[in-house]
Order: sequence, then structure tokens, then C-alpha cells
Amino acid sequence: MPRDNRMSRMLHVLIHMGKHVKRATSEDIAKMLGTNPVVVRRMMAGLREKGVMTSAKGHNGGWELTRGLDAITLLDVYEAVGGPPLFNIGPHRDQPQCVVEQAVDARMEKTLSEAEALLMKRFQMITVSDLAKDFEEALAKRRESDKKICVSK
Repeated sequence: MPRDNRMSRMLHVLIHMGKHVKRATSEDIAKMLGTNPVVVRRMMAGLREKGVMTSAKGHNGGWELTRGLDAITLLDVYEAVGGPPLFNIGPHRDQPQCVVEQAVDARMEKTLSEAEALLMKRFQMITVSDLAKDFEEALAKRRESDKKICVSK
């Protein structure tokens, strides 16, 4: 089963828009993500419904943030992309009358439910601004590393 990458793609877009681009068209975002503008509009619609983005049609139209990155949590983005399944594992349910399968499935469901609740709690605590800071720190380290390489030549 392929991974659902919509959340990471939208986080990518949000950081760019919060740090580099005030307004972007679906076409601009599609180029950035290497996808189709229709796909972008579908993904961005959830962010608009969640109150994270606004959109305008026509000349000078496009997508724009309605709040700062520090006011957008990972939970907001997760919910905006439809709350996709978090795990590729789960109960089997091929032989529901089997007592062994019932025990396995019950424990799997309980454990996965607990893990999901913890993850949702964590998503609520992390803002897109936190991710942007991670990006800025990584970029600064890369620049510093590049300087060392250039100096040693």
C-alpha cells in the first residue's frame, strides 16, 4: 500500500508560503510539487475549509495564508487533508469466528487506537512554524558546511 504524502506536501507548501511567497496560483504550487493544478486545488480546498488558506479566482488570484505558521498545527493540516489512515497495519478479519483472530484483532485495534490518540495529541502541539525553524536550522548548517568546503579548496 503506497504512503499518503498529502500532509507532507501541504506542509511543504505552507512553509514556502509563510516564508517566501505571499500568494501563489495553483499552477505555481503544482510546479513546486511536480503535480497537476487540479490535484493542488483538491488538496488546498481542505486548508481553505479549515480556515488556513483563502483563494481568489482570476487575474492576481491565487492562494494565500489566512494566519501565521505559528497558528497552524500539524493536526490542522492532517484534518485538512482528510485525516488519512496513519498506519498500514491492522486487524485481519478473514475468519471473524476464530477466537485467536478475535484476540489478535482486539489487541491490535486497542493498541493502534492508543498510538493514534498519542500521535494526534503530538500533532496538536507542533506548529508549522516549528517545522519552518527546523528548515532554517538545516539551511544554516548546510551554508556553514558549504563555507568550510569552499575555504578548504
